[in-house]
Amino acid sequence: MLKDNGVETVYSEDNIDSRDIAMLARRHQVEGIIVRQGVIDETVIAASDKLIVLSRHGVGVDLIDLEAATRRGIPVLKATGANASSAAEHTIGLIYALIKDFFGLDRSVRQGLWPKQGFIGRDIVGVKLGLVGYGAIGAKVAHTAKTLGMEVEIYDPSAQVSEGFSQVGSLDELLAGNEIISLHCPLTTSNRHMLNADTIWRMPRGAFLINTARGGLVEEDALIAALQAGHLGGAALDSFAQEPPPENHPLWQLPNVILTPHIAGAGRSGIKAMAVTSVRNTLDAFAGRPLRREVLANPAVVSRQPSAPQITYE
Repeated sequence: MLKDNGVETVYSEDNIDSRDIAMLARRHQVEGIIVRQGVIDETVIAASDKLIVLSRHGVGVDLIDLEAATRRGIPVLKATGANASSAAEHTIGLIYALIKDFFGLDRSVRQGLWPKQGFIGRDIVGVKLGLVGYGAIGAKVAHTAKTLGMEVEIYDPSAQVSEGFSQVGSLDELLAGNEIISLHCPLTTSNRHMLNADTIWRMPRGAFLINTARGGLVEEDALIAALQAGHLGGAALDSFAQEPPPENHPLWQLPNVILTPHIAGAGRSGIKAMAVTSVRNTLDAFAGRPLRREVLANPAVVSRQPSAPQITYE
């Protein structure tokens, strides 16, 4: 798509440092950056005088300095909804794995045990699921869970949920009333460590925590303590405070934790859709076409920089 539209591309290495990204941007005086991984800080944003757009190959923008971009009048665009189906499917898979204890049973059989006698499994029907966030991913999880017979509650102060779902007014209410809590919200300065040594213990004993959003939402030491103490029945994590986590991380030693390497949204259709959407957003910015409200991560850019490239909404 980029080549077909006359756009010259420069590629970075995987897991590149922000200083090296800045060097590339400065050397080539790039007009746009499509971000799949790496930190886009103020140094990167200031490296090219020609930079007019930052486009995320994904939906999380916590590794992009939004304030620095806004000061420059540079829109930060997200591939909103592009990987929602993939991420929602991954979440539902983790719910099944926790409720049914697939991994625990698998370990037992591999160890030569046969825990059939007296085994009584849990049914997913009737399980109470609390969702933090009702964006594209959270909504798909909610609707899928409901069709499976789960009771779904949602906490999202900025969203109006669909008819048929219960919306609670506080995080505390959601945590206290559900057997599974699943996170589907962006990471911001105000919700960092929203699950911490205080809030985690408000969840019912034996509850499960799922995080396919951002690692910074959960205080990992507090989560580990709650798991070791037996307060939580288990957790399934697709994102972490540090990625990849250190080799000696205590999470590795916990048998009631399922870990995946931040790939919840990396289904085949999701990856393709993120690529197409991030390129389309970039081309829209280059051409001065109206930007959709739902893809703009820093709406303040519209008014903060009168001299910036013209930005309008559809």
